[in-house]
Amino acid sequence: MDFALSAEQRELKQAAAAFARRELDQDLARREEAGEFPARAWRACARFGVQGLPVPAALGGAGADLLTTALVMEGLGYGCRDNGLLFSLSAQLWSLELPLATFGTPAQQQAYLPGLIAGDLIGVHAVTEPGSGSDALAMATRAERRGDGYVLTGTKLYITNAPVADVVLVFAAHPGRPRPGGISAFLVDKGTPGLTVTRAMDKMGLRTSPMGEVVLDGCPVPEDKRLGAEGAGMAIFNASMTAERSCIMAAALGAMQRQLEACTAHARTRRQFGQPIGKFQAVADKIAGMSLRLQAARLLVYQAAWLAGQGRPAPAEAAAAKLFTSEAWVASSLDAIQIHGAFGYMKEAGIERDLRDAIAGTIYSGTSEIQRLILARMLGL
Repeated sequence: MDFALSAEQRELKQAAAAFARRELDQDLARREEAGEFPARAWRACARFGVQGLPVPAALGGAGADLLTTALVMEGLGYGCRDNGLLFSLSAQLWSLELPLATFGTPAQQQAYLPGLIAGDLIGVHAVTEPGSGSDALAMATRAERRGDGYVLTGTKLYITNAPVADVVLVFAAHPGRPRPGGISAFLVDKGTPGLTVTRAMDKMGLRTSPMGEVVLDGCPVPEDKRLGAEGAGMAIFNASMTAERSCIMAAALGAMQRQLEACTAHARTRRQFGQPIGKFQAVADKIAGMSLRLQAARLLVYQAAWLAGQGRPAPAEAAAAKLFTSEAWVASSLDAIQIHGAFGYMKEAGIERDLRDAIAGTIYSGTSEIQRLILARMLGL
């Protein structure tokens, strides 16, 4: 396994960081406070090519492998402080675009992928419900056959991008059928009768990434909007989860690199008791720990992305990458605040925002507890 980056990969990563610094952070403090989705930045990302990265060239995308896509997301995380924007991008890439590219019919791919890649459409998937989060198989949303289509009824909660979504990939269960084979996936367009987003949700972090509740009240969906075969919903979900868990923390690597550099520079220039604070072992130890966590997280993410891109089953590696990196980002964010002292605790510094955003990483795409359970089961427990 060779993680030596090609010249093209290094250039893409550097170009992504430069683009992010130039285009994606405008008016961030105000937008973050207001919980405002950065529509202008979303379109700028599309022009740069972010939304098309992992989509095959034959379908209008860049055809990048998953490791290259992860590297670009890492570059964006380094240059962009708007973690909410990057999370919304990841949600669309891994949970909607890849399933469409892998399981969609040519008609479905043509209907959605060009708009998603161009930034004209926004989409996401909807699995989580009020009564089923980690236990996705317990979903109560129903898909009932009606004529030449289906009627969907149920509620989905904590759905990223829902308030701005043009299309939602809804997972629903067929009543009376055993699971997991009794679950299907459906592409539901904005404006479909019976589909409503009832509220935007106010969050601790990732505030520029909109989240909402999706209600399906007798929502009619024609058969040609079903993604994949009937009953293939969980297979689609699990396939997207492996890619998502492999790559969704890639932007955090860039954020952690940015934190490390800022803390190192501060420790060299901030003086107390007649010397730079970096000369004190307590501070130096924190910075060494940040560096160690970053190096380990980077290797785990690169390994998982490489394996997934090779089409090799990597559920344990994906779980490890997601688990370790999410928790490392929280730990490093806490260290960054401590190293900066009182200033680090102030909102104007922008350091506390990373901590609030990082905490979400231990919850979304499978909690840390679920990742540990996956790893334990892979060990035969």
